Amino acid sequence: MKKYRKPYRIKKKKSIFRNRFFWLGILILIVFIGLFYFLVFSSFFQIKEIKISGNSAFAEASADRQKISVENIQEVIEKEIEQRVLFLPSKSIFLADFPKIKAKISETFPQIAQINFKRKFPDTLTVTIEERKPTAVFNQEDLYFFLDKEGIIFENTLAGGQLIKIKKAIKDKELKLGDRVLEKELISAILEIESKLENDLKIPIEEVLVVSDERINIKTSDGWEIYLNPKGDIEWQLTKLRVDLEEEIPQERRKDLEYIELRFGNFAPYKYRSD
Repeated sequence: MKKYRKPYRIKKKKSIFRNRFFWLGILILIVFIGLFYFLVFSSFFQIKEIKISGNSAFAEASADRQKISVENIQEVIEKEIEQRVLFLPSKSIFLADFPKIKAKISETFPQIAQINFKRKFPDTLTVTIEERKPTAVFNQEDLYFFLDKEGIIFENTLAGGQLIKIKKAIKDKELKLGDRVLEKELISAILEIESKLENDLKIPIEEVLVVSDERINIKTSDGWEIYLNPKGDIEWQLTKLRVDLEEEIPQERRKDLEYIELRFGNFAPYKYRSD
């Protein structure tokens, strides 16, 4: 008995244009492109206003301070907010690259310590500026810089008024504004020592020489020096100094002092220039 095979029937492929998922994909793509265009290129979300605020010092110059104007800061921000997307310019509020803008402002204005941005939809950026405050003057050779509490030099100066002057025994190379020249902890220790010397012991200071992390030489206005360890027990070192000055060294002989050593043990040896 002869067997017959069932004839193979070739199925016709369904046209992609009749596939509902194809059209759903097209619809999603169109919506995405439209939304992208609206957010990136629509005038509705283009940044039109930049509001800058902060402590009043950055808006005005003083006798020994340089001026940072709001206009200067705004000019930098204006340049940085413009982006190129698909070769087209955009100032969309969504594309503002805050880390990049912060880095540019910090590079251009080392006097600025903190910058905070906030988007105020649909078209405004609010910028809050906090300026560095000088706590000391850093001196290297013939150059003088304002120094903040973080140990960063941020502005050139000629004198610095009543601020304490600090220098280092080992000079830094190629100093530029924005560099950290001293650690924050060392600055804090020096300021604490200065306050206690001038307010409690009535010893005016001329300058501080940072010899190492564990030694600073403080030159008094009378010309003699005090050797301290800023990482040691500051209170104890100053107690030893007080005892020396009250019980060992007469007031009339202070002008003959060369130094008082406070760094070691329970003793505070001192030396007269004539010794």
